[in-house]
Amino acid sequence: MQFIDLDRQYRRIRADVDARIARVLEHGHYILGPEIDELEQRLAAYVGVRHAIAVASGTDALVIALLALGIGPGDEVITTPLTFAATAEAVALVGARAVFADIDPVTYNLDPRAVEAQISARTRAILPVDLYGQCADYAAIERIAQRHALAVIADGAQSFGATCGGRRAGSFGTVAATSFYPAKPLGTYGDGGALFTHDDALAAAMRQIRVHGQDATGTHVRVGLTGRLDTIKAAVLLAKLEIFDDELAARARVAQTYDALLGGALATPVLRPQHTSAWAQYTVRVERRDAVRKALTAAGIPARVYYPVPLHRQPAYANDRIELPIAERVAAQVLSLPMHPYLERAEQESVARHLIDALRQLGP
Repeated sequence: MQFIDLDRQYRRIRADVDARIARVLEHGHYILGPEIDELEQRLAAYVGVRHAIAVASGTDALVIALLALGIGPGDEVITTPLTFAATAEAVALVGARAVFADIDPVTYNLDPRAVEAQISARTRAILPVDLYGQCADYAAIERIAQRHALAVIADGAQSFGATCGGRRAGSFGTVAATSFYPAKPLGTYGDGGALFTHDDALAAAMRQIRVHGQDATGTHVRVGLTGRLDTIKAAVLLAKLEIFDDELAARARVAQTYDALLGGALATPVLRPQHTSAWAQYTVRVERRDAVRKALTAAGIPARVYYPVPLHRQPAYANDRIELPIAERVAAQVLSLPMHPYLERAEQESVARHLIDALRQLGP
C-alpha cells in the first residue's frame, strides 16, 4: 500500500503528460516558456484572483511574498507552530522573527484569539497555514489584520482546491502561497509553487523578485532570487489540472469512507461550517501514537506524522519561554493515514481494521 500513489495517477494521464513534455522539448523554452503563461492564467482563473505567479517551490513563494511586502530585520510575523519548517524558515531567511501562537484544538489551524495576544509594535504580518488541506479561519484573521494594519500571508501549501464560504484557497489574505511538491493535492514532478494576489503592484514586485529583481527592461530594480518554475514542470501541472476537480471529489469520498469506518473509534478530522478540504492528509488523533504507528507499520500500512515536534521546540526556532499547550498536545497525538484519490475501499478497510485492532490491543 502506498501512502500517496503517484504511479496510479501517472498511468491515468500518461499520454497527456508525455505529449506536453514533448512539446516543451520541441520548442526548447525551458525557462519561462509559454506553458508558464498558460499555467498562470489557468491558476488565477481557478482560484479567482487577478494574478498568479508560478515559482520554484512553496518555500520560495513565501520568501518572495515576504520580500515583496518589505518584511525584514526587526519585523515580526505571527504564525503557527504546527507546520512544516518552511513556514518559519521563510521568515528567518528575510531576517524577520517568527512569533508562534497556539492552534485551534479542533481544526489544528492557527487560533485567531491566540494571534491577537501576540501582536506587538514590531508585528508586520500574520502567516496562517491551511493545515492538512482545510483553510484557516480567514474571516477572523483578516478582521484582526485590518484592526492592526497588518498583512496576511496565507500559506496554502496543503490546501489548493479547498474552499471556504464559496471562495477557493489562494484567494484569501494580502497574498497567498502554495506548493506543487509531488505529494501535494496538485503536484508536479519536482519542486514548484505559486503566489496569488489581487494587488497589481505586489504582483509586479513578486514577478521581479523571482528573476533576480529584474524589471521588463532587464534592470535590477530590487534584490531578488532564482525563483522561477521550470517550463517542463508547468507542462506537468497543466496535464494534472485537467483531472484535478475529479481527484478532489475522489479525495473527499476517501475521507468520507474513513469517517464511516473510524467514526467513534478515535478523533477524526472536523471541517468547519462552509469549509471543504483538499485532503492533503487524513489525520486522526490517538493516544500512544508512536506505538499505534509501529503496529500499523508492522502490518504493512504506511502512516506518517505531520508534525511530531512543533516549531517553537525545534532547535532552529526554539523558544523555551513560550508555552503552546494545545500545539504540543496535538503534535504528540496526530497520525496521518494513507490518502490519495486512487485509494480503494478494500485498502481503507484494511487500514481501519488494523488501526482499530492496534487501539484495542494497546488499551486506554
